Amino acid sequence: MTVLDTRALNRATLARQLLLDRADLTVFDAVAHLCGMQAQEPQEPFIGLWSRLRAFDPATLDDLVTGRRVVRTHLMRRTIHLVTGDDTLAWRARHGAMLRQRVLGVYRREFDGVDLEELAVAARALLADEEPRSMAEVGRTLAARWPDTGPRALGEMAIAALVPVVQLPPRGLWRVKAGVRTVPLASWLGREIDPLAPDGSDPVGEALVRRYLAAFGPAAVADLRAWSGLAGLPDAVAAIREKLVTFRDERGRELVDLPDAPRPDPDTPAPVRFLPAFDNAILGYHDRGRIIDDVHRGLSVAGARVALVDGRVAATWTVEAGTVTVTPLRRFSRAEHTAVAEQGRELASFLSDDGHDVRIAEL
Repeated sequence: MTVLDTRALNRATLARQLLLDRADLTVFDAVAHLCGMQAQEPQEPFIGLWSRLRAFDPATLDDLVTGRRVVRTHLMRRTIHLVTGDDTLAWRARHGAMLRQRVLGVYRREFDGVDLEELAVAARALLADEEPRSMAEVGRTLAARWPDTGPRALGEMAIAALVPVVQLPPRGLWRVKAGVRTVPLASWLGREIDPLAPDGSDPVGEALVRRYLAAFGPAAVADLRAWSGLAGLPDAVAAIREKLVTFRDERGRELVDLPDAPRPDPDTPAPVRFLPAFDNAILGYHDRGRIIDDVHRGLSVAGARVALVDGRVAATWTVEAGTVTVTPLRRFSRAEHTAVAEQGRELASFLSDDGHDVRIAEL
């Protein structure tokens, strides 16, 4: 079986994630290709799309959100993702059990003796009038019926797990700060979520495998599980295995992939790219060694914004008063320093009307 070394996996990841060359895709098609974008920090997807697309205009994403073609909702790993409406409707039922288990993992004792089906009925009835509500408001209302369970736990179970909802704009619009208000997904999109297959088959899981590999492969089943939060996908992989190709990584793990997906030459040059906090190019794997050194792995879950140099996480960055400040994690060559500075100035201009400068800290 062919072994793909770390650099080969890195270049494949960059190609799939639209980070090797900026793509000419529409914003909608890019969000769809990436299987959604992690978005608990509302402004971060704009940075992720700027790094991936040619001539990205933030107003286009705003229009998709206000036009109800792209939504902000709890999905993969129980985190807020920016996902196309079509994908949300197709995938949400497949994620329902995982979302409940993830909330229970945090608040299990508070739900002792609570019938979750009864709670779901009450939550749906509460939200049925389509009046935008916050998670806190939902929790306080439900606490009148379940006083022994904390309002925070009730609100999170209802909004993040039991009732499919969307976070309404202006939350998530470009350069806008707004609180979280939610309404049911079905009312916002005008269509109920797709039900699970009644015969026990898993076409949604099989489609998720293909979509994940197109955006993240080659990858191990453990990587797919880490990205999605779903435990049952090995069966979906097995169901389509004859349509996949297999490799091994340097650690001996089996990797699966789509036969015709891009796997560039490992020596393909990789440009500097600035990534937002919690970017899925890093978080989309159990083994993140293809893109970030183990010693820096904690940055990917701490909300640090990072920069890729030669395809790997090599710096963190912040922005203040129009200046992007880059803090290297290793020494840059002269050419790398120049490339980071050039890309940093472009990022500063994108993020702020007054942005024009970049500062690279001394290591």
